[in-house]
Order: sequence, then C-alpha cells, then structure tokens
Amino acid sequence: MKQSKLLDGPKFQIMLKRLAQQLIENHGDFSQSVIIGIQPRGTYLAKRLVQEIKEMTNVEVPAGVLDITFYRDDFRMKGASPLLANSTQIDFIIDGKDVILLDDVLWTGRTIRSAMDAIQAFGRAARIELMVLVDRRFSRQIPIQPDYIGIQVDSIDSQKVIVSWKEVDEQDSIVLITEKK
Repeated sequence: MKQSKLLDGPKFQIMLKRLAQQLIENHGDFSQSVIIGIQPRGTYLAKRLVQEIKEMTNVEVPAGVLDITFYRDDFRMKGASPLLANSTQIDFIIDGKDVILLDDVLWTGRTIRSAMDAIQAFGRAARIELMVLVDRRFSRQIPIQPDYIGIQVDSIDSQKVIVSWKEVDEQDSIVLITEKK
C-alpha cells in the first residue's frame, strides 16, 4: 500500500482559513445562512469552519449536523451490511435560508444526493451550496459539483482519500492511498 500525503499541518489550517474566508465573502453576516455538516466526517469540517468564522468576524453561524443513513440509495440493498445511524441535530429553521452543506470528501455524489433529500424534511431552503474538503472530481455517478473546494484530487476508483482530523485522529491530514498489486 502506497500513501501520498496531499496536505497536513500548517497547510491544512491555511486551507480551512481560506474556505472560511470564502464563506464570509459570499454570506456576509450569515443572517440568512446556516451550516450543516453531513455525518459523520463532515461534522468536523463544520465545527472547524464555524470556529474560524467566529474568530474572523465574531459572528456565530447557526450550525447543525445531518444524518443521511435512511436516505441512502443503498440502505435496503440485498446483502449490504446493516448501517448504523448517527444523530441529526438541526435546531433552527431552514425555510428561506441559504444552507451550506459540508462534507469531507466528494466522490460519487451519492452522499450529497442523500443529504439533499434529507434536508427537505427540515423545510425549503432558499438555496443549497456545497463545500467539500476534497473533490475527487473524475469519479461522479451523479451530476453534483461543489461550490467551495479545499483541494481537488485526480484519482482512480481503486484509490482512497483519507481525511484525518486532530479531534479524533490526532492530526490534520489528507492522504491518498493506492493499493499495490
């Protein structure tokens, strides 16, 4: 197995600051915007961005987490391993708001499609934007494109992109893993 480190340490933090700055430029005081992290790994990105925005602007952005387990298209597939649900915590109104969905890696687009289905249970957003830390841009099965991107990675289906967060993995890093044959 070959590992290629794509990003870590100070560069990882710079990328988070850049993404926060882009949100500030597009959403101003966030009075009409909310951030929702997709369970499980998009929640770390959401927490870090909310923190960065608060440090830069002193504005507390309404933020929540969304579980998509029961909206996945493979939820009831024959032979699939049982999925464990996470929690959803959205304690604000999204009707008429700009919703910024966050996830760590965009690959096939199926997770985002599921998240857009799930978010409808909470109201009708004025607009939904997508922010991802890593965009694996040549692997889409569904025509979904992010509005905000940390880095783009050109990879093949047999490769994996692993995002590590210091909150749970002891370090911030993005690694591309290639299985040796």
